[in-house]
Parts: sequence; C-alpha cells; structure tokens
Amino acid sequence: MADKKVEAITSMEEDFAQWYTDVVVKADLTGYTSVKGFMVLKPAGYAIWELIQKQLDERFKATGVENVYLPMLIPEGLLQKEKDHVEGFAPEVAWVTHGGLNELQEKLCVRPTSETLFCDFYQKDITSYRDLPKVYNQWCSVVRWEKETRPFLRSREFLWQEGHTAHATAEEAQERTIQMLNVYADFCEQVLAIPVVKGQKTEKEKFAGAVATYTIEALMHDGKALQSGTSHNFGDGFAQAFGVQYTDKDNQLKHVHQTSWGVTTRLIGAIIMVHGDDNGLKLPPRVAPTQVMIVPIQQKKEGVLEKAEELRAKLSEVARVKVDATDKSPGFKFAECEMRGIPLRVEIGPRDIENNQCVVVRRDTGEKLTVSLDELEAKVAELLDTIQKDMLEAARAHRDSHTYTAKNWDEFVDIVENKPGFIKAMWCGCTECEEAIKAETGATTRCMPFEQEEITDVCVHCGKPAKKMVYFGRAY
Repeated sequence: MADKKVEAITSMEEDFAQWYTDVVVKADLTGYTSVKGFMVLKPAGYAIWELIQKQLDERFKATGVENVYLPMLIPEGLLQKEKDHVEGFAPEVAWVTHGGLNELQEKLCVRPTSETLFCDFYQKDITSYRDLPKVYNQWCSVVRWEKETRPFLRSREFLWQEGHTAHATAEEAQERTIQMLNVYADFCEQVLAIPVVKGQKTEKEKFAGAVATYTIEALMHDGKALQSGTSHNFGDGFAQAFGVQYTDKDNQLKHVHQTSWGVTTRLIGAIIMVHGDDNGLKLPPRVAPTQVMIVPIQQKKEGVLEKAEELRAKLSEVARVKVDATDKSPGFKFAECEMRGIPLRVEIGPRDIENNQCVVVRRDTGEKLTVSLDELEAKVAELLDTIQKDMLEAARAHRDSHTYTAKNWDEFVDIVENKPGFIKAMWCGCTECEEAIKAETGATTRCMPFEQEEITDVCVHCGKPAKKMVYFGRAY
C-alpha cells in the first residue's frame, strides 16, 4: 500500500463505500443539491463524461449511428401501451401533474427511458422498407426515483446515451444488438482500461419488454460486480404494441424489429472503483481531462514559470497538459495531482533547468524518471501509451485472480462469504433456483457468458441437469 498523502481519504480496506464517497468529494467530481439523489457534475467530473461521450460517439457513428433528440416528457397513455415495460418501470417513474397552475388532463412521465417515445416517433416516420434501417441514438438525461442513491452509481437523474434502432428483419436486429455490445466492450477495455465479461442476461434479469438483454459486467476493486452497459433485442413486441409497420418489397405489411442499448455516467463510478487507490483517483490517460500536470519547483525563482509554460506549449502537441502555478507548496500540489488521478506529473525547478532535464512521475506506479527536455515530448507520448496498457493489464490481473469456480453448493457459499469476486457455476435455467440463490447468498446472476465452459453437468444449487455456465456475484 502506498503511503497515504491525503489523510482525508478513508482507506479502501477499512471501509470501501466511505473510501469511494471520499474520493468523489475530494477529487471534486460532484456536488450535492437541494433535491436528494440529484447531483451536480462539477468540471472535473463532467470533463471525464465529455471524453467518454466524444470517444463513444465517434465509435457509434463509425457503425452508421445518427444522433437525434426526443422530448423528456411521455404521456401516461403512451407509456401504458407496452404492459411489461410499464410494469418494469412503474415504481421508479416521476410524474408531472401540473402545467403552470393548471392540472394536466393527462399525467406526463419524466422519461426513465425512451422506448415508448421512439416507437411513437417510428410509427409516424416508417412506412416502407426504403425507410429502414433507422439507427438512432440520443444523448440525454433520465430520471428514475431510486430509494438509495450514490454518486455516479445510482442517482435519481443521470446522463446517458440510449440507442434505438428499427430493422426489417429479426436477423438484422440481433446483429445490431451484438454489434453495439461489442462496441461497449471494446470501448471499456481500450479507453477506460476496464476488462469486461460479455454475455446474456437471464430471463429474470432482462430488460422489461425485451426478447433478450446482453450485458458487459466489470469487477470492482472490492470484488463486487458492476453492470457497465446493456444492449437489448426487442424483437417485434414493441412494434406490435405501437403499430410500427412497414410495407416490404412484395407490398406486404410487416412489423419492424427493434433494438436499444445504453451506457451511463455509472462508467465514471466504474473508473473510480476499478483503478483508484488510497491516494485517490487513478485515471487511464485516454479518459483523463488533464493527462500531464507540470509542477514548477521554486517557481518564484527567475525563469522557472517561463520554462514550465514553454514545456506546456511543447507538450500540448502530444497531450492534454496544464501548469499548476498556484501558490500552494510543491508537496500539496503532488498530493493533489495524485488525488485527481492525473496520469503524469512533470517537476521542473532551477537545478533541472540547468541540467536540461525534468522529473516525470507516473500516477499508476509512482515510478520517477529523469528525462532530458530534448526528449520530453516523445517520452510523455510513450509513457501515456504504456500507462494505458499497464492499467488494463493490472485490472485484468485483479479480475482474473478474483474469479472463482464453484462445483457444488458448499463451495459456492464459501466463495460468496469469504472471497469477493465473480463466481463461475452451472445453473439449471430455472428462475426459482436463481431467486433462491439470491435469497440465500445475496449473489445474483450477472450474465451467461458467450464463452461457455462445462464445470459440472448439474446445477450448483438444486442438482438438476445444468443448462448454462453463469457468472454470479454480489453487485452494485
């Protein structure tokens, strides 16, 4: 464990939940508001979301996605059209009952998600096979009235993107569903340095109204799972409920097949809990708003601030870089860099300038390097790439060493109680058995991974013939 430079952070070993809250507050990512569960995203937090949004949006558009924006209010009657869907969301919906001083004739729901609005829109917009496919996405916020809230992980309003597509055939819809799941998985690994397990949700855990839900599951430092992105195949169920039809090439009227997929600001919570340590945040370079912080030493001495600014101008060709020219002490600045998770710190003082060098410190390992100023740009670019790769490898090693296999119920219970992490075990496919496992251990089915293994031929809980290998875990 690294020396604790910031005493205000609770140790993660002592109290992980409090450590998480401390990091969010001390790194100045969010602020509290007058309405419980609604958070202010401060510049440091919102800048991470902007980088997530920018890089995901580029990946979406590369697959043919177009962005749109739909209203935030949904008439009650529209929501009622898809029975399973409305039942799934009913407990979390916030309602608007008045417009100004007048009571509305029909209540309006603040969107918890936008399937019903997209269906209503598609019903008017799609008439012929020539109108298909529709591959749309919107960046917006949604409101779900959660009982318990925690910054980023579970708030009553959160930012997200929701993709909604309409296709002529079931095959096209399924292909898009899996394509977007793969976009999410690749993004998490390559940009956020978070390894994920890809798979299908069980019938009990799937999205209300979907034919099938697919998920990427990540493992946090404390051994709990976090659902980090989902992609849903709706089949033609929503289309039938809302009358979304098209005329095919043979002039036959058919229902469209739809998909939906989304990730949220919860990803910032994942970054904190996968990579952070007792000194604070640890941001992968590709999602760090400031990748390099230059800290001038003895900055009042002649030429020091000028040299720091000169380095900033040069390094800005290869990185997002700032100079900390505040009047705080160097030690405080170093601790603040660590707290905020800045991947690289560059220290430059009078003696360094004389020797045409500087000290570069890695946030992920704490390693200090003396680098010639002539080679600084190339070295910084190289180090940022190395840190990105090393952080993914470290996270993967942690996940793999906290993934266990249970062949029978005694092993399963022992792992849940004593070894926090993913548990791979066989399952019979019965919802009753799945519910019993959750009731007895608190572990839920995270997903049925695409890469199946046959651990035994019977269910870990009931002993009946097994149908699937499942990842189980306690989760956020």
